[in-house]
Amino acid sequence: MKKYLITSSDLYTQDLDTFNQKLRESLKVHMPDFALYRDKTNPDYEKQASLFVEICSGFEGMKSFLHRHVELALRLKASGVHLTSTQLDEIPHAKRAGLEVIISTHTHEEVLKAQKLGADAVAYSPIFVSPNKGKPKGIEDLKALLAKCNIKVFALGGIVEPWHVEAVEEVGVYGFASIRYFSEALRPKPRLQKTIEDYSLRTDHQDS
Repeated sequence: MKKYLITSSDLYTQDLDTFNQKLRESLKVHMPDFALYRDKTNPDYEKQASLFVEICSGFEGMKSFLHRHVELALRLKASGVHLTSTQLDEIPHAKRAGLEVIISTHTHEEVLKAQKLGADAVAYSPIFVSPNKGKPKGIEDLKALLAKCNIKVFALGGIVEPWHVEAVEEVGVYGFASIRYFSEALRPKPRLQKTIEDYSLRTDHQDS
C-alpha cells in the first residue's frame, strides 16, 4: 500500500529553515511514496514550494505534488498536482500538460467523475473522525466505493494510528494519505500486532 505524506503550516511551519529540517526528517523516517506541499496562507508559497520539490527530488522514487496550482507545478517540475474537489474541470488540462493528477473527493459521484475525466488517483475523505471535516465515511462506505470504481484511491481523514492504516489496507485501497500520521513525533509507527505483542510481553513479565 502506498504512503502519501501531506504537509501543513501548523506542523512544518512557514519558516524555510524549519520547514527544511522537519520535512527532511519526516521523509527520511517514513519514506512515503508521494508527498504533497499544502499551505493556503503562505505569502511565499512559491519559494517554499520550490524548496519542497527540491527536497523530494533527493529521495529516489518519491513523487512530489503541489496543491491546487497547475501552472506552478509545471514550472517547478513537480511530479504532479493535487486538485481540490472544486477543480474537477481542471483535470484534463493538467493531464494534457503532462502532470500526474490526484484530486480530493468526498462523494462517490465525485470519484466517478474524476475517473471519467482522467485523474490518476483520488483522495477520498474523511474516512475516520477528523477535525472540522464533517461526518466520517467509515470503512463500509469505502468498501462500497472500491466496488464501483477503477481509479486508484487514497484513503484520507483521521488516519493517525497504526490500526487506521491496517483498516484501510484490509479493504484494498491503493494507499493512504495523512498529515498527522507522518508528523507526530516524526517517528515510525509500530504495526498494531507488534504493539499487542510488546504489551503482552510486558504484562507476562510483570505477572511472573
